[in-house]
Amino acid sequence: MLSCLDFLPTALKDEIRRLHEEKQAWINQDKKGFVRYRKPMEAVSPLRASSLDLNSDAVRIGSRADLSDTEHEQVFRLLKDFMPWRKGPFSVFGIDIDAEWQSWRKWNRLLPAMPDLRGKIVADIGCNNGYYMFRMAAHEPRMVLGFEPYVHHYFAFSLLNRFAGLENLHIDLLGIEHLPLFPDCFDVIFCLGILYHRPSPLDALHELRTALQPGGCLLLESQAISGDQPVALFPEKTYAKVPGTWFVPTPSCLHNWLIRVGFSDIECFCFHPMSSDEQRRTEWMIFESYQDFIDKTNPMRTIEGHPAPWRVFFKAWKR
Repeated sequence: MLSCLDFLPTALKDEIRRLHEEKQAWINQDKKGFVRYRKPMEAVSPLRASSLDLNSDAVRIGSRADLSDTEHEQVFRLLKDFMPWRKGPFSVFGIDIDAEWQSWRKWNRLLPAMPDLRGKIVADIGCNNGYYMFRMAAHEPRMVLGFEPYVHHYFAFSLLNRFAGLENLHIDLLGIEHLPLFPDCFDVIFCLGILYHRPSPLDALHELRTALQPGGCLLLESQAISGDQPVALFPEKTYAKVPGTWFVPTPSCLHNWLIRVGFSDIECFCFHPMSSDEQRRTEWMIFESYQDFIDKTNPMRTIEGHPAPWRVFFKAWKR
């Protein structure tokens, strides 16, 4: 199988390779506890899906008929070990994973604005378990590289793609902060639900622009607040119970950020309020979810009293 580096026009391949090897050595240390993911994966690694459906709301990998009863039970237990499932839904060998997020809703909002991915080099920043990468694969990109710094999500995607066998999908234990290693590399970058977790959103946008090839396209989705003024909420401690939230902008504020870092042809193509129809607790994600983050007496406010979250979508180009 080709390495993702074989597709990337970057002068920093040696540095990327060194970082990759360093992270692989780190997750291979049993003392870190990653053996709980790796060993069960090795037991099911020969299993392959006979079919894929990447165009339906649920990413379908294989069917129940692909596995014996013993294999099916092994896979079911392993998938349960990867709880909580944040993005989805998936159907894996007939096992339906009802994830916290109804991610097909976001995907359907992206589709009308999405550039042609056929033959393109694509990055998915903060790819989680790879739901959106699998949906991208249906559009025949040359390669998709998922940036995912969390080991739990890294192994979840690795398991799913072992079953799926899609050689144009790759993942690495990288974060948005590693984008400077990829100057002028990507035709299209997806950055979905990441920006408000960055203490310096302008720096993050600059890094996204730098990693695009000239003529490249950014698809950006972020938590936001409603309002016409170009301002951003900066919570004292938490926003909707999340301590890692920094700046929550209005659409016009985010538009101005994109202008200030040099993007062109900027388009806000969707802006909608969040709801528990899209993000909710399920048997595959049993912890607190959207309904626990909102004031029960006033759904227009978070539990801290801040304006309730919306989601905003932008398309922007590097000219």
